[in-house]
Amino acid sequence: MKSHATPAKTKQTKTKIAGAVGYVRVSTEEQSLSGLGLEAQRAAIETECKRRAVPLLHVFTDAGLSAKDLHRPALQEAIARLDQGYGEILVAAKLDRLSRSVRDVVAVLDHSAKHGWRVLTLDLAIDTTTPFGEAMVAVSAAFAQLERRLIGERTRAALAVTKAQGTRLGRESLIEPDLERRIVAEHKQGEGWSEIARMLNSEGVPTTYGGRQWYPSTVRGVVLRARQLESHADNSVHTA
Repeated sequence: MKSHATPAKTKQTKTKIAGAVGYVRVSTEEQSLSGLGLEAQRAAIETECKRRAVPLLHVFTDAGLSAKDLHRPALQEAIARLDQGYGEILVAAKLDRLSRSVRDVVAVLDHSAKHGWRVLTLDLAIDTTTPFGEAMVAVSAAFAQLERRLIGERTRAALAVTKAQGTRLGRESLIEPDLERRIVAEHKQGEGWSEIARMLNSEGVPTTYGGRQWYPSTVRGVVLRARQLESHADNSVHTA
């Protein structure tokens, strides 16, 4: 594979071992709050391997690491072992556990094809056994990246209009619903406050108060506020 995912050098094996290799990842230290934490991902992989009657040889884990690139120790080791013949399938619970970058997803697919192993992501129910499956994985990654960028553009445009109308960007939160839903969804999928803040800053998304710099505490405030509103709405329904 290219420099994006250069496998670590390990001792070469001579025999090919049938089975699957799992990969799980979370970027947040608050894994217990994640809707798709390490244990949930591992359980999903184990269940699918049992359903397919495929031996699960090992599950590689990257805890507290983002998906900004492929330079993650456990992922690199998983790729290296598959290259050597230890397993035939790389299984992940979700495509974004492997990477959020279309370029990196394609790099993994190209590398796997050259070395004779496949990629399976459970959220898409797609593996790369067929050319169609391989294309669908790449297309799904492309649309996920496009959606994140469009949300960022809509948020910036909405805040620009708000400023132009003379609205004071004070302590009242001006977060757009799309952006709030995105932040909450990112956190539920295992991304931490710091990783989400870095992602928003890299896209140039203004903060909830019109500033240019997101901080972990700002992201945390958005998620907590959304939870409070959701809880209030639920209570209103129950008491009505």
